[in-house]
Amino acid sequence: MKDGRDVFVVAGEHSGDQLGFKLMRELREQSPGISIRGVGGPSMEKEGLRSLFPMEDIAVMGLTAVLKRLPLLRRRIRETIDAILAQPPDVLVIIDSPDFTHRVARAVRRELPDLPVVDYVSPSVWAWRPERARKMRAYVDHVLALLPFEPAAHKRLGGPACTYVGHPLVERLDEFRPERGERPPITRSVDLMVLPGSRASVVRRHMPLFGDVLREIVADVPKLKVTIPAAPGLKDEIGSLASSWPVKPRIVEGEAKKLAAMRGANAALAASGTATLELAVSGIPMVGVYLVEPAARMIRRFVRITAAHILLPNLVLGKRAIPEFVADDATADAIAAALKPLLRVTPQRRTQESALKQLDVKMKVKEPPSRRAARIVLSQAKRKSS
Repeated sequence: MKDGRDVFVVAGEHSGDQLGFKLMRELREQSPGISIRGVGGPSMEKEGLRSLFPMEDIAVMGLTAVLKRLPLLRRRIRETIDAILAQPPDVLVIIDSPDFTHRVARAVRRELPDLPVVDYVSPSVWAWRPERARKMRAYVDHVLALLPFEPAAHKRLGGPACTYVGHPLVERLDEFRPERGERPPITRSVDLMVLPGSRASVVRRHMPLFGDVLREIVADVPKLKVTIPAAPGLKDEIGSLASSWPVKPRIVEGEAKKLAAMRGANAALAASGTATLELAVSGIPMVGVYLVEPAARMIRRFVRITAAHILLPNLVLGKRAIPEFVADDATADAIAAALKPLLRVTPQRRTQESALKQLDVKMKVKEPPSRRAARIVLSQAKRKSS
């Protein structure tokens, strides 16, 4: 018997699109005949979604970028809300992009108080503005967490019910792990990955500082090789920003080349984000950096850090296994001092390598993340229809 349930999904950026298409596929596997509509990107559209509008209209991050596109964002929020109210689904699934998706969910909850709302990807309430967790209870029924510590964080902060379904990386571990001989041992030559970010604004903030760090370490490692994986459309800008670096980097594009570079890297210098978790599961010792955008520095509530750590691997491990430098603490000399021991066989390097091996246990799940996520979404849809 086919299922006549209706699911409305709202994803607001590339990472949400990737989660969304896998969720759609699993929902149809578990519930043939289900209807799925909403907002998504290319991957969700290939899976059959007819997006209300191009996802690129709302795929913005950072205070400055949001302010520039505010009129369009407001219009797209209204259009999404109207589509849901015109034909109420059995469940609303919002995926990441809280600046957009949570505004939609709050408005819909006021008009449709009995409509279940599932939030796939928890906002970083454990690091920024923890009061959001408690406020979410008014319009979110269940949070699907990608990180294993998030259910406890929501419980501690008074947030909605939260289940750890697993991070997408746990399904791809073999792609990040080097085969025998693929990662050369550290000798006088060192392969260093530099990851300045995946968005132009983040790259521009980090590249000058990372160049200064290289100037601090190049004398100690004369045969230093540097590789930068460039996000789509950023290769030329990265090349220009790196033109004054003391080491000419190799800039690679595409997921396959990024993964190959990771499997061959000895160490890394990375901007905070998902990339640090990718490096960690690949077993690469690193130093992490987080520079706040200038506009956000002027607004205290956007830069107040409440977590003990900011890097995802440290949060998962529950300890500062990886050196991290945030805002004013992120100076070239301090970062270089933490990075230098990782470029040789040292106790600091061995300690970090040992810690990174614990991630598999911490992030382990019994089934693929999208499968468990779909099961919870369907249980919420049944709750409405029962």
